[in-house]
Amino acid sequence: MNKNENKLKGRDLINVGIYSAIYFVIMMAVAMLGMIPIFLPLLSVIVPILGGIPFMLFLTKVKKPGMLFLMAMIMGIMMLLTGMGPWPLATCAVAGLLAELVYRSGDYKSAKKAVLTHGVFSMWIWGNYLPLFTDYEGYFAQRQDYGQAYIDAVEKLMPLWMAPVLLVACFVCGILGGLLGRALLKKHFAKAGIV
Repeated sequence: MNKNENKLKGRDLINVGIYSAIYFVIMMAVAMLGMIPIFLPLLSVIVPILGGIPFMLFLTKVKKPGMLFLMAMIMGIMMLLTGMGPWPLATCAVAGLLAELVYRSGDYKSAKKAVLTHGVFSMWIWGNYLPLFTDYEGYFAQRQDYGQAYIDAVEKLMPLWMAPVLLVACFVCGILGGLLGRALLKKHFAKAGIV
């Protein structure tokens, strides 16, 4: 590819915007379940699995560097704007960059790398949990309306040792979501030349 072919064009940016919006809506719908304590850790399972379907469809449109990173940064900015603080923005930057490198290593045509890309990309979700582990008191100071019973339940479900478990869950369930998306979108993958 020459330099002009690598530049993002209007159509690429539209695809990033559309698929980011779809992914964000799914993520926010699932995040509402977090108001029930048991679902808070399960967000690291449900979001990557359900998000795998639109994300894998998005990968059929990705042929240039920067698209995955841009989508990741959109997720980070949306988390920042919805009150999750700077941690998701930081994890989005890292996960987006790594996802770019993984998918590019397969020349945007490898179905196996596409699945791995979704696993890596899904690790951005972990950033939403970091305030809980790094600033417990501040995290719950913003959630006093949920009541003490909710806070006590989350405290039991989310001890410090859960931090690495949730990161691994994001990655593994991202792989599962990628496999699900690839299975459901076989025709799209074949049409896009991803094998």
